[in-house]
Amino acid sequence: MSDNKRFDKLVESGNPVGEVTAINRFLIRASGLQPINIHALVMFEDGSNGFIQAIFEDYVMILHLGSKNLKIGMMVAMQHHELVTKVGKSLIGRVVSVSGNPLDGKGPITAETTWPVFADAPMLYKRELLDTQLETGITMLDALFPLVRGQRIAVLGDSKVGKSTLVTQIAINQRTSDEIVIYCLIAKRRSDIDSLINQLEANKAMEKSIVVVSVMSESLVLSYLAPYVACSIGEYLWQKADQDTIVIYDDLTSHAQSYREIALLSGTSPGRDSYPGDIFYAHSSLLERAGKLAGNHKTQTTIPLVLTPSGDITAYLPTNIMSITDGQWILDEKIFHETVRPALSIGLSVTRVGGRGQNSRQKDQGVRTTAVLSNYAEALEFSHFGSEMALQSAGNLTLGKNLYEIFNQKPGELYNLVCQQLMIDIALGVNQDIEILNTQLLKSKVEEAASKIKSEDDFDKVRDHLRSLCVGRSLAGAPTPATEEAPPASTEAPAVEAKK
Repeated sequence: MSDNKRFDKLVESGNPVGEVTAINRFLIRASGLQPINIHALVMFEDGSNGFIQAIFEDYVMILHLGSKNLKIGMMVAMQHHELVTKVGKSLIGRVVSVSGNPLDGKGPITAETTWPVFADAPMLYKRELLDTQLETGITMLDALFPLVRGQRIAVLGDSKVGKSTLVTQIAINQRTSDEIVIYCLIAKRRSDIDSLINQLEANKAMEKSIVVVSVMSESLVLSYLAPYVACSIGEYLWQKADQDTIVIYDDLTSHAQSYREIALLSGTSPGRDSYPGDIFYAHSSLLERAGKLAGNHKTQTTIPLVLTPSGDITAYLPTNIMSITDGQWILDEKIFHETVRPALSIGLSVTRVGGRGQNSRQKDQGVRTTAVLSNYAEALEFSHFGSEMALQSAGNLTLGKNLYEIFNQKPGELYNLVCQQLMIDIALGVNQDIEILNTQLLKSKVEEAASKIKSEDDFDKVRDHLRSLCVGRSLAGAPTPATEEAPPASTEAPAVEAKK
């Protein structure tokens, strides 16, 4: 008998029992434990846990979840036929570890139940078509590459181009929606974790969020499990608590690297870039656990972040994720250095189902805006020659600059869909020959104006009034400011590309 009463109960109940025969860091080889399933949860006699990674004829491989060192000869018993995690509404507003323990100092968490970590995705007959737009608060995304509830969309880009900032803005924008955000930090530094939590709390978004934390200094096994645990927490709220959820994986590149190290230490034959052969399945089985259920009409949206080394979107992991998801937002380093936020590549980004959630006005604005930005990119190329430009090209250049000033948003600057439509409508309607738009004034007054719109009939009236405040006349080449003095136009144009 051991000193652990819980372990003794498992043995007495007749659960399969084995003996540790080899130890390689967190990789444990044990004889016995037959019969048992892949991913079954086991307990060692010291009270620590692990789960079955592989089953062979006369032994099994276990990934150890504890921090204490084990010893050869220790006993191990099956605790549960599958790996489970704590779930429930009590996790909302909390910061938890991969093991489900609180990390925010707000006291213990009483879980409602448990949920399988490696659950299967809902079958096709249990799903229904996506049709409701998810507001991100970011004008460029909502107008050009919208996201619908239940969609899977990837955020790709090189290091330090604003990927985490972008998804943090989306998480903050849900503070006034009915969405619960599960933000999964995978193998992050403690400074990054503190920064995210501070931003969520400062913007009062923590009350609608759950943060699952995996620290870089912890075991690789916890970094590997982190996204699956976060998905399971969201899955319970989605399927059992009738709650719309968003799961953000920051980032799947760190997850893949952790899985690669585990696989190499396990002796798995390496594939491309030394990743294990089932890395595509590991990510596809995770991201497929999203969508919209026909039973309760609720959704789970997933947003994985992926690092593109030196901006190469054709690398192995980025192409894997793009083939799994329903679109991608690609951030460009060159655009980032031109101080455009978010640094979105108009030519490479795409959303495959986002248009389903837009109304006719949004769709019309999207088509017109894309055409304007394409003309702007061409006019920008001509302007580099230094020769006198045609009036039409000069107008395209000014109109494009106005749109980019509207699209340029600071991290805490968010607009609802009505505000976005008002700003874009006004910008597209400006006559560049005789009028000038004060975009800063427009941004400062649009929220107040949008609050006056109670029906579809009010839109045109409010838009025209707001336009009269923010659009002035340009006489003899000397612009007359509207209401307030317009700031001088930037002499540096953002680096953009034509829509392909």
